[in-house]
Amino acid sequence: MMATWAGAGDEVVRVDLDALYRSQHLPMTRLAHAIVGSNAVAEELVHDAFVRLGRIRPERVDDPVAYLRVVVVNLSRSWIRRQVVGRRAHEQVGGRAAPATFEPAVDETWAALQRLPVKYRAALALRYYDDLPDDQIAIALDCRPATVRSLVHRGLDLLRKELT
Repeated sequence: MMATWAGAGDEVVRVDLDALYRSQHLPMTRLAHAIVGSNAVAEELVHDAFVRLGRIRPERVDDPVAYLRVVVVNLSRSWIRRQVVGRRAHEQVGGRAAPATFEPAVDETWAALQRLPVKYRAALALRYYDDLPDDQIAIALDCRPATVRSLVHRGLDLLRKELT
């Protein structure tokens, strides 16, 4: 499926959505997995991001990959918020939250990363997993580049404390 996208400036960029899916599905799934900690949830979130990309008017997106990254991060953050709210509501009515279970291959660093607040986890995943510069992380997290540097620095400090 081909879509026409407005590029930076006045040029028109034609993007094959199938090719975009093939090239970006795995990196976006890895990013979502680094944030939410579940491959099944990550797959679902990435699928939702591609559906959203297919539904919007093409001229509204300058860079489809950057758009996908922002949507994946936002969907991941929303999913985590819903889980926290649901867990709190469940605990308020007298239930007990199910303990988190990790795959056997997951080491203590991964478990420590999952205990960090989502904003730090997202910043660390975008910096060290997607290897993005501050300005692109700032776009994905909807903040300033200076805030990104602060989130990464504080996130690493929190991760060190979790590991010791």
